[in-house]
Amino acid sequence: MAPEKAQCCCIFSNEMKYFQKMTMTPTVEGRQNVVIMGRKTWFSIPAQNRPLKDRINIVLSRQMKEPPAGAHYLASDLSSALSLLDNAEIAARADQVWVIGGSSVYKEVMESLGRQHLFVTRIMQQFDCDTFLPQISPEKFRLLSEFPDVPKAMQEEDGIQYKYEVYESVEM
Repeated sequence: MAPEKAQCCCIFSNEMKYFQKMTMTPTVEGRQNVVIMGRKTWFSIPAQNRPLKDRINIVLSRQMKEPPAGAHYLASDLSSALSLLDNAEIAARADQVWVIGGSSVYKEVMESLGRQHLFVTRIMQQFDCDTFLPQISPEKFRLLSEFPDVPKAMQEEDGIQYKYEVYESVEM
C-alpha cells in the first residue's frame, strides 16, 4: 500500500498559532505586517480565512489581471511586490514583510540580496509530498541558536515532532 500524500490541511494547530503570532505581530504599533504569497498559496488557504486578517495580503501571479477576491494587492512577481511597498500609502502602514510561499517564491527570495531571516518549521518525519522548501545554503544562511519569541524545545502534535529554526543571512 502506498503512503498517503500529505495534505495542506494537516497543519498543526499550535504551529498555526505560532505562524499567526509571528506574521500578525508588528514591531511598530499602529502598523501591519505584509504577507507575500504566490497564487497557489493564496488559493490553498480556506476561503473563510482569506485574506489573512490583520496583515496586508499581496498575491503574486503572472496570469491574473486583478487581485483575487479578498487580496489587498496583486503583483506579477516578487520584485513588483516589493516595489509596491515603496508606495507612500502602503509604506505608511507596513512593517515587517513575510514571504509565505510557495516554493518558487521562497527560492527567489532566498537567492536575493539583503538582510533576511528564514523561519522554518522542520518536521521530524518524512512524508510523500510534491512541494519542498529550497535547499538552505550554509554559505548564505546560518542557523541561529535562539531568536526572540521562537520556542527552542521540540514540539509535538498528533504524534509528529517538529522544531522551529531561524536562519539569518550571512554578510557577504
